[in-house]
Amino acid sequence: MINSHVSSFAGLPVLPFTPGMTLPEDPSAVAWRLEVEDFDAEPEELADLVRAMRDEVPPGAVRAVVVGEWGQSYERPLPVDLIVDAAPRWTALRAIFLADLVSEQCEISWLTHGDITPLLAAYPALETLWVRGGQGLRLDAVRHTGLRELRFESGGLPGAVVRAVGDSDLPALRRLDLWLGRTEYGCDTTVDDIKPVLAGTTLPALRRLALANAEIADLVAAAVATAPVVRQLEVLDLSMGTLTDEGLEALLAGQPLTHLKELDLHHHYLTEQARQRVETALPGVRVDGSDPQTPGEFSGRRYRFTAVGE
Repeated sequence: MINSHVSSFAGLPVLPFTPGMTLPEDPSAVAWRLEVEDFDAEPEELADLVRAMRDEVPPGAVRAVVVGEWGQSYERPLPVDLIVDAAPRWTALRAIFLADLVSEQCEISWLTHGDITPLLAAYPALETLWVRGGQGLRLDAVRHTGLRELRFESGGLPGAVVRAVGDSDLPALRRLDLWLGRTEYGCDTTVDDIKPVLAGTTLPALRRLALANAEIADLVAAAVATAPVVRQLEVLDLSMGTLTDEGLEALLAGQPLTHLKELDLHHHYLTEQARQRVETALPGVRVDGSDPQTPGEFSGRRYRFTAVGE
């Protein structure tokens, strides 16, 4: 569950744009937030807001944009065309966060998207792209030489999006976060879908990889154990998922991980013995084994849940 909006993005404090507002002394020193107040707002309201910002904020001062509520976000795709159409003016834009909504506004698995590929085509110098929500989300494989950070936050990430990321040529990408989620919330991602990412062939600069919030965490850990991309990583994040002792054993039985600076496993289903084992096996690596979970039971069956679902 996500309970708060980002207060900073891309190293800049977030400032909501309001038509007619007094601009800050340095309008390039903020990340501009675009959001309509009514979750049932008509499409024209966000379009009018973007138009006003294009008119009132110096175009060279738009370095980062955070899009919040756009109106009926539970069924209407976020209109990325509004951001795409601004590309000829917003030439300094380097960071975009799509759908910074909290659970009270719209559950993460209900957030509706369309094809975000045109956004990457319109902004070849874009460095950071975050996307929250996975319903209807589409992405084609691209070559993008500017992107350094790509983050998908989802309760259920479509396998087609994961495959598109793996098939993309992203030579400058240093950080990739994939929140895989659960089948009941739209995740159909398999380990085979992740394999192109794990190969690392098109991600030569990658230093931080998160395959997080995964219902299939044990299978992911086993695949990571022999993945070529691991050798170049500084941070490996398998947190927020359903990792058990079986998955951890598979991970530790694979290639050495002692070169890592950090291994993030928080929110897991590991025993205390397993947590101690990983810390002993990786001296000098910051291991986050916090937030242990206990499986639930229903009708004699045990259930394990990811940190973020609905």
